[in-house]
Amino acid sequence: MTHQEVMTMLAEMNLPYAYDHFVEGESPDPPFLAFLYPGSNHFAADGKVYFKVNRLNIELYTDKKDVELEETVEAVLDRHGIFYVKSEVWIESENLYEVLYQMEV
Repeated sequence: MTHQEVMTMLAEMNLPYAYDHFVEGESPDPPFLAFLYPGSNHFAADGKVYFKVNRLNIELYTDKKDVELEETVEAVLDRHGIFYVKSEVWIESENLYEVLYQMEV
C-alpha cells in the first residue's frame, strides 16, 4: 500500500488526521487520528529488498470510549483487507483514550 493509498483510506474514516502529530495549537477537538510508519519488515532476496513492507500505526484519540467510532475505523480497515492488532490506553495527562491499530502495509 502506497502512502497515497494510506491517505485515501484515512480520509474514508471521516476524521481529522495528521502524520505523527498536529502542530501545537492546531490540534482539533477529539476524536481525531494520527498515523506514522514506525519501521519496516521488508522481505529480502539475494541481499536486496525484494518486497517492501512498512509498519503502519493508526492512533485514534477520543475523550470518551466510543465503540461505534472504533467499529467505523475497523470497518474501513476490513474493507481494505488489512490485518491489524488493536490496543488501548488512557493518557491521563491529556485526558484522552488512545486506541492503537498496528498493521503492515
